[in-house]
Amino acid sequence: MRWPDRPNVAVSTPPGPVLFVDRDGVLVVEKNYLCDPDEVELIPGVAEALCRAREAGHSIVGLSNQSGLGRKRFGMGEFAAVMERLDEILAMEGCPLDGFFYCPHGPDDGCPCRKPALGLLEEAAGAFRWDPSRSWMVGDKISDVDLALGGGLRPALVRTGHGREQESRLGERTGVLVVDDLAAAVDRILREGSP
Repeated sequence: MRWPDRPNVAVSTPPGPVLFVDRDGVLVVEKNYLCDPDEVELIPGVAEALCRAREAGHSIVGLSNQSGLGRKRFGMGEFAAVMERLDEILAMEGCPLDGFFYCPHGPDDGCPCRKPALGLLEEAAGAFRWDPSRSWMVGDKISDVDLALGGGLRPALVRTGHGREQESRLGERTGVLVVDDLAAAVDRILREGSP
């Protein structure tokens, strides 16, 4: 599903780089089912990193599993209030997201949009076009890494949120950038450029 809920209209611009980012633990401090807008807290360096990515030509799109909705830990009203607060904070910092797509289902629902399934990327394709060789998925979970690998994106795992504990589960996955936080990920992404 897309936030805010509005029809997706495919853009006609040529494919470019997109920075796909998870929300909790990557953009905002992990609060375990964040449902209070007063608790929305950007991780230090996030705003500046997003601004730098945008200045370098990246669109910035959020992709997030929000199983708290499916588990009834919070309702759509609370989710909307959190998103409105995040939108407000990022707009004040001069780096609002270009889009945000989320899965409201639980892990046992068999949903095709729950990461690492490709449904959120497929939905985002209705509004954005991207060059996979120049686009990244930055997350704090193995599901983010697997989404990137399955969708032809370049994966980055940050050690914020759940990332530090998830790092040991990377196993045989190759080509994964592992860094401390989103700011460090953007530093490396902009330095590396296209392969």
